[in-house]
Amino acid sequence: MISAQQPPFPNKIQRVMDCQIEEEETCEEQHDSKKCTCSSECASSTAESDSDPPPVILKILQNWVPRVSPYFDKEHYTYAGHQIIIQESIEHFGAVVWPGALALSQYLESNQEQFNLKDKKVLEIGAGTGLVSIVACLLGAYVTATDVPEVLENLSYNISRNTKDMNMHKPEVRKLVWGEGLNEDFPVSTYHYDFILATDVVYHHAALDALLATMVYFCKPGTVLLWANKFRFSTDYEFLEKVCNIFNTTILAEFPESNVKLLKATVREN
Repeated sequence: MISAQQPPFPNKIQRVMDCQIEEEETCEEQHDSKKCTCSSECASSTAESDSDPPPVILKILQNWVPRVSPYFDKEHYTYAGHQIIIQESIEHFGAVVWPGALALSQYLESNQEQFNLKDKKVLEIGAGTGLVSIVACLLGAYVTATDVPEVLENLSYNISRNTKDMNMHKPEVRKLVWGEGLNEDFPVSTYHYDFILATDVVYHHAALDALLATMVYFCKPGTVLLWANKFRFSTDYEFLEKVCNIFNTTILAEFPESNVKLLKATVREN
C-alpha cells in the first residue's frame, strides 16, 4: 500500500509528464504521432513503488467476434461465457467501445478471485456503451450504469439487450453528470458501492476536476475504484498524479500495445 504521508512515485510521474510534453511537441513537428515512442517507454516507470508488486503486463485479447452483419455500428464480444452485442454510435465519444473498456472487461473476467463481483454493488461512471457494466452483471454484480443524458438511450439499449431473460441481478441505468447533483441524486445515507468502475474517462475535456470530485464522492471506506485508461496526453498524467495524491493507488496491469493502464484506488484511512 502506498504511504499516505508521501505522494506515490511523484518524481516518476513528473518524468513521465515531462516526457509526454516533449512527445507532444515532437508530434507537432513531425505531424505524425506514430513516430513517437517516448510515451510507451516512460509510462511503464509509473508502475513501480517501494511496497507494491509490479503491474502485470498484458495484451488486450481479441474477444471481438467477427460477424457478417448489415449493421456497421454493432460489435460482437465474448466475455464470461456470453456473447455480447454492442451498438455503437459515432455521434458521441461515449457511444464507442474504447480500449480501456476492453482492458477492464478482460481483467474482471480473468481475476474473479481477486475481485469477486458476485452480489456486490457496482457503480460505473461514464459507462458509455455499457460493455463493462454488462460484464459486471454477468459476473453477478448489482450494477448501476451511469452517463450523461445524451448517451443514456444507447446505453440502456445495450444493457437491456444483453441482460434480459438472464438469471442475474437486474441492472439499473441512471443519469450522472460528473460533479452535479450528487447529494440529491445519490445521497450518502442511501448509496454505498463496493466497486466504482471507470474506463477511458480521462482525455481532453473540461470536466476533469468534476470527474475527480465524483470519484472522491463515491469512494468511501471499503470501496474499490478500478480505473482503466488509455494514456495519450500530459494532462492524463496530471490527472493520475492528483488521483495518487488523494487515494491509496496501485497500478494492477499495463497493456503496452494499447497504452492502457489499469489502476486500483482506495480511500486513505486516517
